[in-house]
Amino acid sequence: MTTLSVVIPAYNEEDGIAEIANRVLAIRDDLKEVDVGDLELLVVDDGSKDRTVAIANSIEGVTLIQHEKNKGYGGALKTGFSQARGELIGFLDADGTYPPEYFPRLCEEALHGSDLVIGSRMAGADSDMPKTRRLGNFFFANLLSILGRRKITDSASGMRVFKREILSQIYPLPDGLNLTPVMSTRAVHEQLTMTEVPIPYSERLGDSKLSVVHDGRLFLESMVWTALTYNPVRLFGLLGVAGVSLAGLIVVGLVAARLAGITTLGVWGVAAVYTALIAAVSGVSIFALGVTFNYMVSIFYKKPIRQGLFKKPVFKKPLNHHFGWMGVLGLLFGVIVGATSLILAVSGYWPLDRLWFYLLLSAMAFLVGMQLLVSWMLLRVLEELSVRETQVAKDLQGYDRKENKTASQSPASVAVQSGTPQPKVS
Repeated sequence: MTTLSVVIPAYNEEDGIAEIANRVLAIRDDLKEVDVGDLELLVVDDGSKDRTVAIANSIEGVTLIQHEKNKGYGGALKTGFSQARGELIGFLDADGTYPPEYFPRLCEEALHGSDLVIGSRMAGADSDMPKTRRLGNFFFANLLSILGRRKITDSASGMRVFKREILSQIYPLPDGLNLTPVMSTRAVHEQLTMTEVPIPYSERLGDSKLSVVHDGRLFLESMVWTALTYNPVRLFGLLGVAGVSLAGLIVVGLVAARLAGITTLGVWGVAAVYTALIAAVSGVSIFALGVTFNYMVSIFYKKPIRQGLFKKPVFKKPLNHHFGWMGVLGLLFGVIVGATSLILAVSGYWPLDRLWFYLLLSAMAFLVGMQLLVSWMLLRVLEELSVRETQVAKDLQGYDRKENKTASQSPASVAVQSGTPQPKVS
């Protein structure tokens, strides 16, 4: 018989705790219809100063857990998770914003294979969410979709059901309000099976504890840093490609202007050239940094490195495998352009106002080439280290098979298998 443990974190929620607790307890029969035979309700009081404890303690069917001091939204939830006995664990807020009547639908998805089921406020159901929070949730959901390469509509929903067994994969989780976006980010990168169920959303009872600016910044930081601990090249790679692409567009524009007969650069033209230099060098450096971090993450987790920025690889081999020859070409191009332009200027064929442009182009090519070559050597070493343990195990396994085969084919073993009497050794 499957048990659902529902955790409600509560801090100064005397206005709404009784209503939400009774609504949760009222879904027992509906849960049985989806093969959830038992319900456990845990209210975790997070150091409330009002009558929350007294009210919750008076409700039959509620297990009350108390924090002497406030530990935060995430801290209260984690206390509840640690003491829950159900195979399925759910949670929602104490302020009446989330509908506990939807728990049976969330449990049904979990029992049909989903590791984490999110009640999505952004998937089309009726919602009374303020426009500023709706905009923020839209931004964070799309950010996670980009970082994790999986479509998510509500990354910060406070109503969820998950299997107890995934806790080891989604931990550690923060103690603050950012627990939900971090949980979503970890679940996506741990490649857990996730499902979103549309739910209605209501205005809370009492004053909101969410600060749009402070908590929005916290959500952004925690999601980005969590994603970087799994797949750094996803973020750094996109930034690097953007920088190199910007430099490429500027170069194409300069070439087009030259072909159109424009031989002088104005203020904006000079600024564009310097922007191209900075964007190209920075883009390659940031991209290489992302790949470097990916290898380090691979070594730490002892798992194969996550390759590529996109779901389908653009190249047959990872892009960093091409850094060597690309770096050599960049160095050669830079040296040739720099030397040629300098010779032409010294010989009197080029004026100074033409020389600086080609020397700058030479410097950009040389710096980019050097960065690519250095990154290629560094990444080769990290790649060797990331697969070293796997290769050692593979080689030892092959050695053991060879030894066993040799032993089984030795004269003594052949004689035993054929029934030939063995000579005695004196």
